[in-house]
Amino acid sequence: MIELVAKRYVKALMSKDSDNLSAIYDELKTISNVYNSEKFKLILSSTSISTEDKVNLILSFVPNCNQITTNLIKLLGENKRLDIIPHIAKELKYEISVLKNQYDGIVYTNKELSNDEMNKIESQFAKKFNITLTLTQNICNYDGVKVEVNGLGYEVGFAKSRLKAQMIDYILKAI
Repeated sequence: MIELVAKRYVKALMSKDSDNLSAIYDELKTISNVYNSEKFKLILSSTSISTEDKVNLILSFVPNCNQITTNLIKLLGENKRLDIIPHIAKELKYEISVLKNQYDGIVYTNKELSNDEMNKIESQFAKKFNITLTLTQNICNYDGVKVEVNGLGYEVGFAKSRLKAQMIDYILKAI
């Protein structure tokens, strides 16, 4: 439900001013980072603090805030929807990615890949989907390599344990 409401606000932002979308996104992202704080969440949910004070607090996190962002935050305050700002930022990032055909992705591995390997993976995926792609590494305990492209909903993985299980099944079927 919240995502649908956020999409409406993003649609309005995109129809209003498509030139400053990146700047608006940066401001909303900065504000969204504050939502990780439990104290801030308590302030937002407090009934003893006026909506105007909450709006002013949120706007204080971004110096020289864009007029469109300021108006959006005030509108969200009037409609008592200040809690959806992180959802609006996430949806706006997705829409900007689609508009610019630029996507981010994550490579999960258990060891660090070299820059050449990362560039090769990046270029292959960019060529396959005809997009501009930026990949980052996430070194974790994944036994293999998995590539996730955010925004496209695309994920490719190769796990050693799965290959081993498939080879055992194949050998057993052959006998």
